[in-house]
Amino acid sequence: MLRYAIATTLLLSTSVAAQEAPSTEAVLAERADDRWEIGIGVVARDSPYAGEGTRIRPFPMVRFEGQRFFWRGLSGGLHLYKGESFGIDAVVSGRFDGFDIDDLGRTELARNGIDARLLSDRDDALDLGLALRWEGRAGELTVRALADVTDTSGGYELGADYAYPLQLGRTTLVPGVGVRWLSDDLANYYHGTLDEEIRRGVVAYRADAAVVPQVSLGFQRPLSRSWKLSGGLQYQFLPSEITDSPLMERDVSGSATFRLGISRSF
Repeated sequence: MLRYAIATTLLLSTSVAAQEAPSTEAVLAERADDRWEIGIGVVARDSPYAGEGTRIRPFPMVRFEGQRFFWRGLSGGLHLYKGESFGIDAVVSGRFDGFDIDDLGRTELARNGIDARLLSDRDDALDLGLALRWEGRAGELTVRALADVTDTSGGYELGADYAYPLQLGRTTLVPGVGVRWLSDDLANYYHGTLDEEIRRGVVAYRADAAVVPQVSLGFQRPLSRSWKLSGGLQYQFLPSEITDSPLMERDVSGSATFRLGISRSF
């Protein structure tokens, strides 16, 4: 399956950290003095899908900061233009929104009128796009446009993130806010019911384009000259286009993700 092929490739060569690298992770990476960072961590996500519970995954942490190329967690790219306060990047990012039907709860789906045996898995994907960054005393603003190049969903995403780094002794805190706009194809693939499932008898639900706000808090603290502890918390506020889906938990309103890792810089 495509989701496992992409996941395996990224696990071997990069770091699988979370659903997506939020603005707080990018700000922490840009403030680092070293080119390479390697470590290990764990991510836990409170899944909004019916009966899935909490996803917990260990992951290798790999970061590279070069003059032209960079890699940060789930995304990387090429600096097309890099000024003191403004930059344009070509970016590539893994989208790990897919799931196996076997990981969802049959009882919970049945309560929503869904027979799990009639559902199909959702695959992970790979996105390409552009990111524009503005940095100043007031913080950092990033605007991003991504499109699915694997034709998994055939959709695209527009996003904006704002983050402001704070230095508290040796600890760096980066609170951030952001918003994602998911096209109808993207939202429906991961949160609606597919045509093939409807033909099998699954209730029809078409997820329209959705706006997903989020808040996040990243942190980083050196443990020695080379070692550091880092992590963060992110919460997404899910709109009705997503929460009304019969694939979702009843009364779900959001999804939280927690990351924690230790790494060594070179």
